[in-house]
Amino acid sequence: MVYNYEIAKQVAEYLLQVKAVKLSPKDPFTWASGIRSPIYCDNRVTLSYPSIRRYIKEQFTAAIRHSIGMPDLIAGVATGGIAQGALVAEELELPFAYVRTTKKDHGLTNLIEGKVESGQSVVVIEDLISTGKSSLEVVKALQEAGCILKGMAAIFTYNLPVSIKGFEESGCPLVTLTDYDILIERALEINYITEDDLTVLVDFKNSLGR
Repeated sequence: MVYNYEIAKQVAEYLLQVKAVKLSPKDPFTWASGIRSPIYCDNRVTLSYPSIRRYIKEQFTAAIRHSIGMPDLIAGVATGGIAQGALVAEELELPFAYVRTTKKDHGLTNLIEGKVESGQSVVVIEDLISTGKSSLEVVKALQEAGCILKGMAAIFTYNLPVSIKGFEESGCPLVTLTDYDILIERALEINYITEDDLTVLVDFKNSLGR
């Protein structure tokens, strides 16, 4: 669920403005899931722009306050959600921890870094949702640690059916600042992409929905 449509358009425009969105229809990118995609979204780029970084932090905190509810703890998903999560935790004056997708292979072999206690309510911060697999593994790790998942907030989602189903089954609500459909709609409006690009991007999304 997108938190707010007008905010979603603005976040999408910021992502395009800093060229966080890359298009390569003829030589597709390979996601961690193995999916070959004509589009790649690198939201970490936003951290390099103070005004945009501040705006995203403010919208995350607003979404948590008004759509998810205040938790006891903010947890970031390694690695993209660590910086964003720390910024949000600081703004909300809440404890912060982050969760790895796999345990460390040395030292204490931690999966969860930071102090997390059973019974704490948690909001997870993520930068991007594609298939949702790694994000949902973090949800599972926190649930197994005894945490109560109030929800996850992410900058962007591709809105793939597999991720929508996964979040529904996990019982963890997902709120995002923008999404794929709004992003490509805004990209066309500001001439970031052509009508031909749009056709490729829509066909790609539809192919993953079958």
